[in-house]
Amino acid sequence: MMAYYARVVRRSAALTAVVAAVMVALSAALGGGKGVIGALVGIAIVTAFFGISVLVVGRAARVNPQVMMATAMITYVVKIIAFMVVLIALGKSTAFNGKLLGFTALACILAWSASQVVTTMKLKVPYVEPNGDR
Repeated sequence: MMAYYARVVRRSAALTAVVAAVMVALSAALGGGKGVIGALVGIAIVTAFFGISVLVVGRAARVNPQVMMATAMITYVVKIIAFMVVLIALGKSTAFNGKLLGFTALACILAWSASQVVTTMKLKVPYVEPNGDR
């Protein structure tokens, strides 16, 4: 199971890195220096939040695969609340372009999520792992 999960994470990270690079270039063109800073802050937030998910869900899968989905759902809810708190806290800053931060974060989140869905659908993952005893 972990091999499948690792493949999904690698592909999602690769696509998100490409989207992040495009968003930095676009933010530089649209917002100058503050746009680039906003895009980089957005990328850092998304990277931290998805990195936390990968670590927590991966650890839960190693400990007990049956708990993995519950852990993923709880992590998801906590991340959404934390993301709102971070965006509200950063929303009043004038050090960067907040709109470009938001657009960059949204583009990276959508790229990561879409890649996970597509990769998971294409992988042939067994619903039941065969027991090696028989």
